[in-house]
Parts: sequence; C-alpha cells; structure tokens
Amino acid sequence: MSVVPAITTRISRRFAELKARGEMGIVPYITAGDPSLQATLKFVEALATGGADVIELGVPFSDPLADGPTIQRATERALKARTTLTGVLGLVRELRKSNSPAAEVPIVLFSYYNPILQMGLEKFAEAASDAGTDGVLATDLTPEESVEYRRILHSHNLDTVFLGAPTSTDERLAEIAGVSSGFLYLISRTGVTGAKDSLPDDLPTLLRRARALTQLPIAVGFGISQPGHVSVLGGLADAAVIGSALVSEIESATAKDASDAAINRAALALESRIRSLKHAAQAGLSKREVAS
Repeated sequence: MSVVPAITTRISRRFAELKARGEMGIVPYITAGDPSLQATLKFVEALATGGADVIELGVPFSDPLADGPTIQRATERALKARTTLTGVLGLVRELRKSNSPAAEVPIVLFSYYNPILQMGLEKFAEAASDAGTDGVLATDLTPEESVEYRRILHSHNLDTVFLGAPTSTDERLAEIAGVSSGFLYLISRTGVTGAKDSLPDDLPTLLRRARALTQLPIAVGFGISQPGHVSVLGGLADAAVIGSALVSEIESATAKDASDAAINRAALALESRIRSLKHAAQAGLSKREVAS
C-alpha cells in the first residue's frame, strides 16, 4: 500500500509546535449544525479561545453507525436544522474570517464517506481546501478503498486521517498509518463513541504498538472526557480527542432552548471545559521532556 506524500498543513505545523514545547494536544469534536451552524460558529470560537489545538467538525449523516447515543442525538438535531456538507464548508470559510483564534486553528472534517461521495471527490476536495479545511477523516472508508480519495485530497493539500483500533494487528496498524497524514487517530476502545469514567487498561499497550510503527503524531479518542484522562495519556499520546462530553454540554444547554442566551451559556461551558483539559495537558504527567 502506497505511503502518503509529504504535505504541510496547519495540522502538521501545530503538532510540530506541540512537540517542541513537550506538550500534549487537545482535539475537541462537536457536531456541526447542532443546534445551528451559527451556534457552531460560536462554539468553535469558544473552543479555540479555550486552547484547542485542532478542532474536529462532525458532518451530520442520516446513518451514524459508529456514534453513540449522545452524538446520534446531536446528528438528528443538526439534520433537523437542515445542515449539509456544503453548509459545513461555508461555516469553515466563515471561521477563517473570524477575529478569534478560530481563524488559525487547524480544522478536520469528521464525516462518513457517503456525503463526500455524493458531492464528488474533486468538487469536495477543491471546496474544502478553498474554505480553509486542513484535513478529513472519513470514518467508514478503509485504506484499501481510499486510493483515489487520498490522491485527490492530497493534491489539494488536505490531510487524510484514518482510524486505528485496539483490534487492529500490527500489520493493519502499519497499513493504516501508511495512508494517514497529519496524525493517526487511535480508538481507545471497541464499540461506539461516548464518554467513560476510565480508560481501558490495555490502552498503553496499544499506544506503544502504534508508536513502534509510525512517526506520525498519535491522537487518542473515544471515551476521553476528564482532565485525569488527559494526564494519564501524557508521555504516551500526542493528543487527546474529546467528543461526547462536549456534545453533551451543548445538548444540556440548548436542546430545549436554542436561544442566544442558551447558546452563549453553552459556549462558555465549552471554553471552560477545554481550558481545564488544556491545563492538564500542560502540567503533571502530560508534560513531556523536550530534547535540548
């Protein structure tokens, strides 16, 4: 399987900066369009202000098989608000014009493959790149089926992020890493997304296995929600992905009341949550030794 060409994006530059500081990255995920795209704009600005290093924007899809109930409900709300892939790309374009840190934060679109395929690979890649997107994770696209997808996205300087799982063999992890750029996304546990109280006991083993197979930065997601989780990952992973816990904050604040006041409350809660996670990434066990 071919190795991806070397491309430079905001994502690779951000991870280089984090490595130089000996710091673990914080990568929040939220569903775009929940409860509206204008609300998502405020949420992304809040996440970036709180210290997010990379932001994943979920593109709502009608059959979200990999998602747990929290993100499934967010997807339903976003679809009810008529959120489309085109609308999400418009949101990214608007963010790049923002006067907040969101204008420069790396953005990854987290999507099922169907919406991308429906738009057309070339049209999607051109639109995503023009809007200011930095990378794409097509959650149900396998490396074997991704040759044309990768060729087209890389030609538009978009990173292609793929998922590795605890059930992946070393050979499979090497294949997944070989077609990934920007970073490798490791799923901490099997099953669907969702916040958990503790991390799996075998996660350090999975991370060591992956580290031996790739020089890409490694981000860990699925089940991460607390500063303590971030601290435990220090020295093992390059970034922690937090999704369901943030989507739940949005749901709690806006599901029954999507007023401007409720959206502002949600934005403040997101900023505070990210700030606490970022603090954990900058201190204690998460602080790495930086080679002099």
